[in-house]
Amino acid sequence: MAKHVLVVDDEKLIVKGIRFSLEQDDMAVDCAYDGEEALEMARAKEYDIILLDLMLPKLDGLSVCQQIREFSNVPVVMLTAKGDDMDKIMGLEYGADDYITKPFNILEVKARIKAIMRRAGKAAPEQEKSRMVEVGDLMLDCEGRRVSIAGREINLTAKEFDVLELLVFNPNKVYSRENLLDIVWGHEYPGDVRTVDVHIRRLREKIETNPSEPKYVHTKWGVGYYFQH
Repeated sequence: MAKHVLVVDDEKLIVKGIRFSLEQDDMAVDCAYDGEEALEMARAKEYDIILLDLMLPKLDGLSVCQQIREFSNVPVVMLTAKGDDMDKIMGLEYGADDYITKPFNILEVKARIKAIMRRAGKAAPEQEKSRMVEVGDLMLDCEGRRVSIAGREINLTAKEFDVLELLVFNPNKVYSRENLLDIVWGHEYPGDVRTVDVHIRRLREKIETNPSEPKYVHTKWGVGYYFQH
């Protein structure tokens, strides 16, 4: 089954280069050149991953990402020409799973896409036996990668789900931010530990009744994060 990728960038040469390279790896590639077109395509078709430029005509990449998150958990990788950390963190803040700074090496892009798809597609064998986990009001469906609180489904990004799943399966085990970055994002990930803080904050906003007094995802000050109920 070919993987379906949506590439969004207003620089046609960049799109052409990425498309050519991904098609060499037998991926099916669609292209969009502005934010509105990207949004329409993301609504009309299911993609395995979306490469999304930050600076786009009509609707910028962050707005597109934010709106995609309202109806889909497809992995989104932001392409940004800016090396500024705040832009990268902002990209993740709006629901992106990763970012790549321009100018990039196409081999790096392909490696990152494969790593994300591998993580998004795998259900770890040791978790097969317990595909549904219930802790208090929280229910985790590992196979369907869905989460609900008191019967209401919560829309998590791929990374938010990965973090929650790891913590739930290892209750009371404290993970440092560096541990989480390594396990969930992988050794090759170029970001820093603030990425973890952003995701934990977003996760709490979604699953906790009162994020400042969490019931599930707790902080051990100076050490890291852990799950407890």
